[in-house]
Amino acid sequence: MLANILKIKNDILTSLEETFYMVAVSVVIGIVIGTVIGLILYTTRNPLFIRNKIVNRFVSVIINIIQSVPFLILMVLLLPLSKIIVGTKIGSDAVLVPLSLAAICFFARLSEASFSDVPKGVIEAFISTGASKIKVIFKILIPEALPSIVRNITVTTVTILGFSAMAGIVGGGGLGDLAYRYGYQRYQSEIMIVCVLILIVLVQVIQLLGEWGVKKVTKK
Repeated sequence: MLANILKIKNDILTSLEETFYMVAVSVVIGIVIGTVIGLILYTTRNPLFIRNKIVNRFVSVIINIIQSVPFLILMVLLLPLSKIIVGTKIGSDAVLVPLSLAAICFFARLSEASFSDVPKGVIEAFISTGASKIKVIFKILIPEALPSIVRNITVTTVTILGFSAMAGIVGGGGLGDLAYRYGYQRYQSEIMIVCVLILIVLVQVIQLLGEWGVKKVTKK
């Protein structure tokens, strides 16, 4: 058992690097674009900002449609798009497209909820001073929602880590691909166990970093 694991230790390290690459890139893209979309969803339904039911409904429907598709199916559907964007249908680069899209939609909803949790009275009080809406967003809304946003980053990262494990089924690389090739196709259960243990450790590390981040940004 141990001998089999040692034989592919380089493959394990490579898979770990691929997993980190897929998750890191897609989560960063998800946070940046998802936060913007979350702001759009929040401000277009809030009369204190730029309420616009048409824009809000359109963006909301698009996100709902994407989130309604199981991620494994979404990956398969987006492989032709991955070919156009990154030039390949296989490997870690190929699954960045569906992973990033999933991260964007997931984080957009979470960030919208974070902004919605900011007390309305705080925003109204700042607006009453004559501050512009842009200033309200950057000086009040985002800072007040930041602890919740950090928690949501943790949740999103763990979720995308789970999605990245599915990428192995379509040749996306990473720990999921390693577990599928050795643990499932070759019946080497010890490799499967090692991959699962690594994923468990990664999730624990992400959770600890997330808790540390929340404490850092939470106002005393």
